[in-house]
Amino acid sequence: MKIGFLLCGTMPQPAIDAHGDYTELYAELLGGQGFTFDSWNVHAGDFPESPQDADGWLISGSKHGAYEDHDWIPPLEDFIRASVEAARPIVGICFGHQIIAQALGGKVEKYEGGWTLGRQTYDFAGLDLPLMAWHQDQVTEIPEGVQIIASTDRCKHAALLYGDRAFTMQPHPEFDAETVEILAEVNKANVPDELLKAIPNGLYEPIADEILADQISDFFRLSRNP
Repeated sequence: MKIGFLLCGTMPQPAIDAHGDYTELYAELLGGQGFTFDSWNVHAGDFPESPQDADGWLISGSKHGAYEDHDWIPPLEDFIRASVEAARPIVGICFGHQIIAQALGGKVEKYEGGWTLGRQTYDFAGLDLPLMAWHQDQVTEIPEGVQIIASTDRCKHAALLYGDRAFTMQPHPEFDAETVEILAEVNKANVPDELLKAIPNGLYEPIADEILADQISDFFRLSRNP
């Protein structure tokens, strides 16, 4: 099964030097699941010809906002809608979570409570899963008929399920503690100092990245009819 990565940005160079860019992070997250991978730099205007170019799609994180005026965002939203119509499963992570919601009728905004950073615990239908977070934007209104499958007290729409068409999440299961520490260093000028100082609290405690990797993989492998 071929999974296509739709890359909406790049990681900072120090993070790339440590662990690779998004392509490497997602390939490692989903490694051992029997998938092959390809990638398109949609933020640079590089798009697949059609949703049929892969068996499933994963939309990456990004430094950009889904609501920002960039030439590549409208065609990405068109591609999302076409993939849903064609029953090609889509997974969205962070920005990917947000742009899928926006493309299908939801709303994305900067959270009035500010940034959410570091290791956070998400309630997945009564199961507490710790995962890494790095975001200020959130999905504030969800499309009609979408199921909320995870939340926190700071992020109501932390993971969403669009039937068998899309599975999206605000946290980053591909991030580890070192990646978050690098992001904190790179973003010192953009994030309030008191938030950066709080990041190390519990940062190196276990996270549920393998559980999310299994959930993502199982979603891709579901049987579907157009």
